[in-house]
Amino acid sequence: MADTLTKLTYQTLQQGKSYLSFAHKTLSIQARKALKPNDLPMIPVPPALITKLQQRVNDLQAVDWQDAENGVYPTSLLFDEPWVDYLRQYPSMVVDLPSIWQRADAKKYQDFKDIETEGYPSYYVQNFHHQTGGYLSDLSANLYDLQVEILFGGSADAMRRRILRPLKASLTAFSDVPAKQIRILDAACGTARTLRGVRAMLPQASLFGVDLSGAYLRKANEQLADMPGELVQLMQGNIEELPYVDNYFHAVTCVFLFHELPPAVRQQAIAECYRVLKPGGSFIICDSIQVADSPELEAMMNMFHETFHEPYYRSYMTDDLVDRLYQAGFAQVLPPEVHFMSKYLVAHKPIV
Repeated sequence: MADTLTKLTYQTLQQGKSYLSFAHKTLSIQARKALKPNDLPMIPVPPALITKLQQRVNDLQAVDWQDAENGVYPTSLLFDEPWVDYLRQYPSMVVDLPSIWQRADAKKYQDFKDIETEGYPSYYVQNFHHQTGGYLSDLSANLYDLQVEILFGGSADAMRRRILRPLKASLTAFSDVPAKQIRILDAACGTARTLRGVRAMLPQASLFGVDLSGAYLRKANEQLADMPGELVQLMQGNIEELPYVDNYFHAVTCVFLFHELPPAVRQQAIAECYRVLKPGGSFIICDSIQVADSPELEAMMNMFHETFHEPYYRSYMTDDLVDRLYQAGFAQVLPPEVHFMSKYLVAHKPIV
């Protein structure tokens, strides 16, 4: 009975997040149309595709619940939502919308007033999603998780959690290593939503996070402050040149990064993750779907990179990530999985 009530609560929570996301999107579209009624192109989505997307959401929630029920991660993680922070940040997000629309209309893709950009790679100095400050402002860091949850209809955290089962399974290769000596890196950790999930699942492991944005690392520290166990070690750095020695980590994760990198940088990032992995270690990727695994959504992918200013997404749509992993030296890449709008790859570094 308790499990049934918990499952019903989880389903109600996910449905509520979906309704709230839909309401926000509807109201923001109506507001923008009121300001510029003739300048907002709308691409109709066929009813059959809407049905398919809803089924993907249902399937995602089912496997999310099943993993919690099977003990892959604690059921409490399903309810780990920063509601107070979301409520505090929502007014700021609404107030910032006109700036986003104006930036998009003017095609201002490198708008960084009063923000220091020196020293960052040119591909990174972009207003991804047209957001104010790109990834370099505290405002952006504060709003990011809420914005992404709304974008994916309340399913962003559920998609992130899809890396946890393969991560836990991959660590059986190191069953002789004490739990406290297991080292896991989340590369491009952002605000640490993924690291919170890993910590909940593996309370004794040594966790590390690296990101290029100091603002997002400040937010990550805030997000991790209430987590029990050893402190997560966060460091500012570029995934093209990870600040760690060779063969150091038992596993590396990377969530929602590769679609925002130019092709050559994608390869370098994979090579660096390979370098810092121990032999027998695993690299687990969560990123956007691609044309090869979701051809029926190609029109939506094209709309995404055009609407949200994702300058490297077009090349990502058809990039062969499996081939890139093999090029880097990985000996085994498991067949990709797809959950809602994300795909997942697990690659193993050969044992010497």
